[in-house]
Amino acid sequence: MGDGDHSTAAGPLTTLDSDALAEAIRAYRAALDQHRVTIDRLNVYPVPDGDTGTNMALTLAAVSEELLRSGAGRADICRAISHGALMGARGNSGVIVSQLLRGMASTLAPSDDRPEAEPPIDAELLARGLAAASTAADSAVMRPVEGTILSVARASAQAAERALDTLAGDEAGALAFVLESAKQAGQAALEKTPQQLPVLADAGVVDAGAAGYLLLLDALLSVVDGRPLPDAVDLPAEVAAVIAHGNAGASLQRAASDPVAEQRAELHSHLDGDSGHDVHDPSGTRYEVMFLLSAPDESIDGFKAAWDSLGDSIVMVGGDGLWNCHIHTDDIGPVIEAGIDVGRPHRIQITDLHEQVAGLGAHGAHAGQHSAHGAHAGQHSAHAGPHSAHGAHAGQHSAHAGAGAETAGDPAQQPLVGCAVVAVSPAAGLDELFASLGCHELVTGGQTMNPSTAELLAAIEAAPSEQVVVLPNNSNIVPVARQAGEHAGKTVTVVATTSVPAGLAALIGYNPDASADANAASMGDTAGAVSAGEVTQAVRDTTSPAGPVAAGQWIGLDGGGISAAGDSAAAAAVGLLDGMLTPAHEILTLIEGAGARAAETAEVMAWLAEHWPDVEVERHVGGQDHYPYLFGIE
Repeated sequence: MGDGDHSTAAGPLTTLDSDALAEAIRAYRAALDQHRVTIDRLNVYPVPDGDTGTNMALTLAAVSEELLRSGAGRADICRAISHGALMGARGNSGVIVSQLLRGMASTLAPSDDRPEAEPPIDAELLARGLAAASTAADSAVMRPVEGTILSVARASAQAAERALDTLAGDEAGALAFVLESAKQAGQAALEKTPQQLPVLADAGVVDAGAAGYLLLLDALLSVVDGRPLPDAVDLPAEVAAVIAHGNAGASLQRAASDPVAEQRAELHSHLDGDSGHDVHDPSGTRYEVMFLLSAPDESIDGFKAAWDSLGDSIVMVGGDGLWNCHIHTDDIGPVIEAGIDVGRPHRIQITDLHEQVAGLGAHGAHAGQHSAHGAHAGQHSAHAGPHSAHGAHAGQHSAHAGAGAETAGDPAQQPLVGCAVVAVSPAAGLDELFASLGCHELVTGGQTMNPSTAELLAAIEAAPSEQVVVLPNNSNIVPVARQAGEHAGKTVTVVATTSVPAGLAALIGYNPDASADANAASMGDTAGAVSAGEVTQAVRDTTSPAGPVAAGQWIGLDGGGISAAGDSAAAAAVGLLDGMLTPAHEILTLIEGAGARAAETAEVMAWLAEHWPDVEVERHVGGQDHYPYLFGIE
């Protein structure tokens, strides 16, 4: 394969051809596959669902598959990298790595498709590619936070450019020298991440996405100078010790709940627009506001300046008169008014982050019972506060739910509706609940199995309407759902549900005859009308407001984090509910997961009957992994 045919005897490559570039991407996939579990364990929160490595590996698997279908020219290879990364992106980390790869590929691609017009990928062009990758990831956010994959990619790119300046000429080892400089600077930046981001220091880890990104440089070096891929992720000794102890905790959970299932994980959070990585932070501004803005491109700088004074986590992506805008703020009105001042905001979405914080609160709802128990549905519409505005629709929706249960997932049998719903569901029991409430297309996914952009896009296109609402039902799936919506040939609105119960609650506000925008507003209201919690098992030692937590202990989480811990799931559930329930509450929804034990469920039910006899309890069998109990309280 020409210059890409390398060996240690021949010395390092001076340039990369298209075959060598494709080989480097395949090597990156192999490295992520090999070290997926370690990267997963770099989890800032001690819950069994941190899957940064898994999502990056699955994203690269999609890129590798796209390469198998591509032509051999460099233009073909770069198009395959870009398209595969876009459509295969999974989770927050997958979206970020897809941006990095797309930025690099856009620079490495030749100006036309003629092989003879392809300049070689030498040290200078590759350094420019790394810089473009960093810029592509940074460009969507206004103030990138230090201590993340973004800052580590930036440090690597800057080091590559500095290395070029030290070269006297076209040296044989220039390509390897530039890459080695980038890797060393990136490694140093990775080890600084806990000093820059307190949530990492508190957890005793480095940034997971950044660790995964550095494997790309390892893969490039393996192709350029023949060195083997690393046997282990290069981590500080104290971080490696945390990871090792966490793996022991995960083994405890596997033995206790599911001795067969592989412990795969995903970080429990929403995408912080400023950081671009997975961090749980229940503090800060209250509302997330997003909308599409039709406005002249020349007005956007002034619009950004106006928003800069109104909030943080500001993200603006677009051009040619259409912009996708995101901000965290405490003052919704001026944020929208700023958009009106320069153009036309539409498809406005508002999320209460204190209610749906980082996916840690499993925002429950008495969803299934609304269709199954007509008498209670009527009773609930009279006292549910925000739900009462949709009381008339509740009865109509119960009638529609039956049809949804029969036809969800089969477009040939589904009648056209004004607005359809696509939802992500992790288990068969929950599939039935979503279908019973009128969901048209179900995509398998959730904790440890985030769907790809392509999978969500296929479901959107299959839905029986030109207007579609997507319920991601997991914080790590929200950015992928938005990306799918942006590339769909339909009008798509994402209601940023960060848990399965939030998605079930949202469907109470669904009207198949209303528009996507109207449904997004009403469904967001119903999803936010509950207080929520969940029970899982700690995968490593930590401290919490509930006191010290040991690996293997059961923990109860509400919107503010760990609020209870115990030696059994029932003990954690009781402690959690004891802190959440008040005399104002009337309904408690309990969704049992695959790890729920009958005796422990009976213990929780007995405690509720003794201490909260006036609270009506609705039970559902969801079958979800890792979380034996999800709660929603109204």
